[in-house]
Amino acid sequence: MKRESFAAGMRAAVPVVLGYLGIGIAAGVVERAAGLSYAEVLLISAVLYAGSAQFVVTSMLSLASSASAIVLTVFFLNLRHLLLSAALAPALRGVPAWKNALLGLQLTDETFVVASGRRPLSPAWMAGLNLAAWSAWAMANLAGAALSGAARDTRTLAFALPAMFAGLLVLQVRIQPRLRGALGVALFSGAAGAGIQLAAPGPGAVIGATVLGATLGLSLERWKSGPKSSR
Repeated sequence: MKRESFAAGMRAAVPVVLGYLGIGIAAGVVERAAGLSYAEVLLISAVLYAGSAQFVVTSMLSLASSASAIVLTVFFLNLRHLLLSAALAPALRGVPAWKNALLGLQLTDETFVVASGRRPLSPAWMAGLNLAAWSAWAMANLAGAALSGAARDTRTLAFALPAMFAGLLVLQVRIQPRLRGALGVALFSGAAGAGIQLAAPGPGAVIGATVLGATLGLSLERWKSGPKSSR
């Protein structure tokens, strides 16, 4: 049963793997163009394992930013994973803490989208999903590094990251039973981010919009499930 669940998780990762081929190759090209060696490309993709953070780290390395600035930026950029893990935690409540920690370490935006639409969740299924996505990402980064010599202007690859997050938004909206609520939270988050940016420009706008949007989404879910649970 565990083997079947693991294999099912790997099959569920196919859309994520296909998406990682494009964005991972783009990341590898940019990383190699910034002067990283093949070993460093593999290390950053396997250990950091975060597309947006890797693009930011590569840019900051090119600008000779300090190590403390890079670490702090990555910390705030990946702070959203606390919200992703918290959203999946109830579905894995009976799983030992060490297993949850291992599963959480490999959780990404894309695997969260796939897992959030499946209930119940099993550790074996999540492990299959995570390992398939992680392996594909590392290999795609290496492939991009190997093909970096054929890429003349890496600025043309800037579309890859926004396109990936646009696809995630579409997938998240599609799995929602009620479209209006999901669209409402998305619009509210966008408006909140724009408002915070106008009031206090800086990276805090993204974090603030994420927290406010997640709070609204959770409040709506509890409001909808309240009457049912009281019957």
